[in-house]
Formats: sequence, C-alpha cells, structure tokens
Amino acid sequence: MSSIIFTSNYASIVFVIAIICFFVAEQIGGVIIPTIRRGDIRVQRKKGNAVSNIMVYGAWMVVLAVSAAFGKDGIAFLPDWVYLIGIAFMFGGIVFRQWAIAVLGRYFSGVIGVQEEQKVVDSGPYHLIRHPSYTGALIFYVGMGLALQSWAAALVAVIVFGIVYGYRIFVEEKVLINELGNNYIEYKKRTKRIIPFIV
Repeated sequence: MSSIIFTSNYASIVFVIAIICFFVAEQIGGVIIPTIRRGDIRVQRKKGNAVSNIMVYGAWMVVLAVSAAFGKDGIAFLPDWVYLIGIAFMFGGIVFRQWAIAVLGRYFSGVIGVQEEQKVVDSGPYHLIRHPSYTGALIFYVGMGLALQSWAAALVAVIVFGIVYGYRIFVEEKVLINELGNNYIEYKKRTKRIIPFIV
C-alpha cells in the first residue's frame, strides 16, 4: 500500500503485514492443517459450494479494493488514532478466526459438507456462536476499514460480509440440520450465528 493512505511508511508496512498474515493463516490454518487431519467429506452441496466460495473470495477482494480507495481519497475520514484500533482489529480477527478453526479441528473445511462421524462442536467460541470463524473474518474486515481511517469502508465491509456470509451460513446450516439432525437444531436454539447474544 502506498504511504499516501497512511501517516507514515511504518503504518503502511504494518498494514501490509496484517494482510499477508491473514492470507498465510488462511492457507496454513484453514487449508493445509485441516486437510491433513480430516476424514472424507460425506455430504457436499456442490452448487452451493461453488457459488459460496466465489462470493467469499470475491468479497475479500472487493472489501480490500473499496477500503483502499476510500482511504486514499479520504472518504468518510476518521482521525489518525483510529488506525491503531483498526490494526488491532485486523490481528485480533486473524487470531479469533484461527482459534475457531483450531477448535473445530478436522471438521473444518472450505467446502460445505459433513464428515463421517461428525458431531456438533460447542466448546471454545462455539459455546456462544455457531460460526466464529466468520466472526473472525468480520472483525478483520471492519479492522481493515478502520485502519484505512474510513468509517464508510468499515460500513461497506459489514454490508458485504452480511450478504456473502449470510448466504453461506444459510446453505451451510441447511446441510448441518439435514445431516446432524436434532443435535444441531438444539445447538442452534441456544446460540447465535456470529455475534454472542445479538445475531
């Protein structure tokens, strides 16, 4: 990122490091390790997977591009100190997402499906919310907008997240209900989707 967006080159470097950390963590924690640990995927919604994955990866690029453009043009500008909050959110989102992925363990997958002998996981962050890895992504997205010192960029991140992950959650939960039955239905009754006690 050009330092034209930030107050110093150091701020620009830290921002780029946060972006790189996100994508490296996705590959190591979200793809490589779960692939090594998991069993066979028993059920897949192939159409839902294709559309959902395109939407998720597209959303990452859209939010990054829009946020950078808003930051560069000073749209909905926020004070310099908000940058620090944004960076904290970005790294916090990475850590929270990877924690959720680690707790789910071999059951985590980039495809929507249920593995052999899969059970409902309700420990760690799953005790209060059903999709904490998505919560981590939301925290990261919002942090990116704040780091670029634009409340409009943060708002765009929330809107894009709501559309893209809302669709993915809808498809995913249909599969989980169909395959895990009453256990997942009961779990759904006592938890929220992505924000504890709210939604």
